[in-house]
Amino acid sequence: MVLNLASNPTSASSSSALLNRKEALLNASLGGRLNFPLCLAPMVGLSHVALRLLLREYLPSDAFTIWPTEMLNSRRLPNEDMAKTPAALRDPSEEGLVPQILGNEESMITQSLELLSAWGAEGIDINMGCPVEKALRHNYGVALMGDPAYAAEVVRMTVRNTTLPVSVKLRAVESGDSQKLLAFTRKLEEAGVSWLTLHPRTAEQRRRGSANWTQIRELKQGSGVPVIGNGDIQTVQDVHEMLKTTGCDMVMAGRALAARPWMLWQLGEDLGFAKPSGKLGLAPRSRVEEGREYGLVLRRHLQLCLQFFGEALGLRKFHFYVRTTSVWLPFGHALYSVVTKAKTPTEIFAAIDLFFSREVEMSESTELRQ
Repeated sequence: MVLNLASNPTSASSSSALLNRKEALLNASLGGRLNFPLCLAPMVGLSHVALRLLLREYLPSDAFTIWPTEMLNSRRLPNEDMAKTPAALRDPSEEGLVPQILGNEESMITQSLELLSAWGAEGIDINMGCPVEKALRHNYGVALMGDPAYAAEVVRMTVRNTTLPVSVKLRAVESGDSQKLLAFTRKLEEAGVSWLTLHPRTAEQRRRGSANWTQIRELKQGSGVPVIGNGDIQTVQDVHEMLKTTGCDMVMAGRALAARPWMLWQLGEDLGFAKPSGKLGLAPRSRVEEGREYGLVLRRHLQLCLQFFGEALGLRKFHFYVRTTSVWLPFGHALYSVVTKAKTPTEIFAAIDLFFSREVEMSESTELRQ
């Protein structure tokens, strides 16, 4: 019934068994193609088409995973042009897209689902983890976790208005009580959710403190649907550790995967997948190799931002990417400074080349929480 992609993926023999599984984590709408245990998290300002395409360049050529969008507000989406809305832009080549929606009104959700289905969505993710004040004020996002019956009804109204699989991304319950979490998620399962993603921090924590992976394990053990684990993934070793210790079906990573797209390549090597198309040699592993690769990633990210968003918006998105991901460099603040002082794309490319003309090391971890 469920593919547990976590089948001890730390050895060649176990990864072979993993790849021979015929079940898929998601249902038949993904055609049984899902075979890779790492995916990108939906992140406002980051999980757009440019970043997704950049990461896809590091995905093993025989791997298939799911891909998010930025959070899409179902109150606004029906009145927007999907071909022009930056958060909804997609490339025709993209597969496995599971856009994330925020909302609680059936009429708006229904209209959004119709748009997203025509747009090419292969699943729908409901955000029950957003802790921002606006979401709390409108009783969506993490606010839904305070009302289990209403949260289940949001899932039910979504499921009855689409043929696509529906997932929910949620946070830990306030008390950290696993029984309370399981009681909540059972209602979501009864409402028809296809899989769950848990970021085990409370709304109050935001990104402070550590993610409690024990809750991921407890949710997996008590759940009747697949579970994706999320939180404090900074390296490929963290991916292996989460899979091993929690038994989750898949791992989701946010800012660290944005900063280290080659984590997909590293994991593919560990599990016996083919190289990413066009990549030579082995995945970067040392701090120097990763620092060098990050410089190449910056150039490619800027190219893609300019291609999809134009110069003004593309540069803003690129600056935000550098500010978010450069914290893994010992002197990331210096990189951000030189990039933002440059006024044109040509000047930015030159600044990147100059900065990385010397040896730059990338830190294994940062205090930034995922």
